[in-house]
Amino acid sequence: MYNPASVHADDFINHEEILETLAEAEVQSKNPARVAEILEKAALCKGLTHREAAILLDCDDPVLEEKIYALAREIKHKFYGNRIVLFAPLYLSNYCINGCVYCPYHAKNRSIPRKKLTQAEIEAEVRALIRTGHKRLAVEAGEDPVHNPLEYILDSIKTIYSVQEGGNSIRRVNVNIAATDVESYRKLKAAGIGTYILFQETYNKEQYKQLHPTGPKSDYDWHTEAMDRAQEGGCDDVGVGVLFGLSGYRYELVGLLMHAEHLEARFGVGPHTISMPRICPADDISLDSFPDALPDAIFRKIVAVLRVAVPYTGMIISTRESARMRKALLDCGISQISGGSRTSVGGYTTEERHDETSQFDVADTRPLDEVVRWLLEQDHIPSFCTACYREGRTGDRFMSLCKSGKIHLCCTPNALMTLKEYLVDYAAPETRAVGEALIERSLADIPLERTREITREHLKAIEAGGHDFRF
Repeated sequence: MYNPASVHADDFINHEEILETLAEAEVQSKNPARVAEILEKAALCKGLTHREAAILLDCDDPVLEEKIYALAREIKHKFYGNRIVLFAPLYLSNYCINGCVYCPYHAKNRSIPRKKLTQAEIEAEVRALIRTGHKRLAVEAGEDPVHNPLEYILDSIKTIYSVQEGGNSIRRVNVNIAATDVESYRKLKAAGIGTYILFQETYNKEQYKQLHPTGPKSDYDWHTEAMDRAQEGGCDDVGVGVLFGLSGYRYELVGLLMHAEHLEARFGVGPHTISMPRICPADDISLDSFPDALPDAIFRKIVAVLRVAVPYTGMIISTRESARMRKALLDCGISQISGGSRTSVGGYTTEERHDETSQFDVADTRPLDEVVRWLLEQDHIPSFCTACYREGRTGDRFMSLCKSGKIHLCCTPNALMTLKEYLVDYAAPETRAVGEALIERSLADIPLERTREITREHLKAIEAGGHDFRF
């Protein structure tokens, strides 16, 4: 019996339930009345079940498909407006003892140089990132208890938060490291992390075993139940995701939503973010080995269906995707992107965009300022805001505001003020000109007059150099 409140992986990611869902979707997706009924429910912005979302994903009626995309745009705007949160990954170490066949960091790869940053090198990387304008990072490290013990990660977080460069600093550190125990999650929370991120890679248990033949990550249950332990350890903002292309995309979408439903049922709050990576070439990794690699059209549809299914969850796309594809995905639901990213260990303090320690090939190689200007030209507000994290609006407190549609009362002013910070401190002249014009237009979208007045006052203070508001 399917039980989303169970803490055992096989219960909340139930294989038979997924197969039944996919079989039902294959039939019901051909029923226009049923699809229209689901779209009407989705328009209420309360979310969809995994069974309902699967039906939308299978729907191939062009008219109904366009309604899915239109609804995804509408829902994205309702909850997130035209704000796009920016971040950068920071790779600390590529030492890893796992055998993941899709990742060049796998233990048997003898061609890749192994590297681990010292705390001094981390400080240099952080300074380089701050000088480009970044305010939030996602820390990445391979799983290796000898080279990358938890103490190393905790020391690294402390180092990152301690760096001051030109009066600026990193204000939020998210962490993407291997599944661990409850006590370790408590230590990560105490260190001040923002979101704990862990990709499932694939929810298909048999595929998972083949893709993870060796190492601690080969334990499907331990890995899949990690978000429960993270929540138990106080990490109330968690980020999930799969690596699309490892297994069948229909199965993965249902698994993702079942995982979200489980977290909602057990903790009263689903994932803070869902990341949308797609398998891409890397050091000794070829797409020829992955027959389930996704074409662009299907990938875009997955994003749109997820947006209408979990309207209040942040959705992330990285520089794995090209600028063209990122634009298409922003238009149907993505709310966070990385920019100016380097996926190699120590990559921000070298001139090379890609070296032998890179985890994957970057498709969007533009520097951060170019990405910011690109967003502005599309009428998006590039946001560096970390105010919710700093004010304790995390977990169910954040989600209650988001689900009510009230989060924009905080987010729009803070997004504009952090954009202003960026324009004053880092932007090229042409970027600043476009940004200032967008800020002026966007002030009119703040619904409360008093909030508009306060925002204008803060914007003037930022312009004058008094902008330590820690947004």
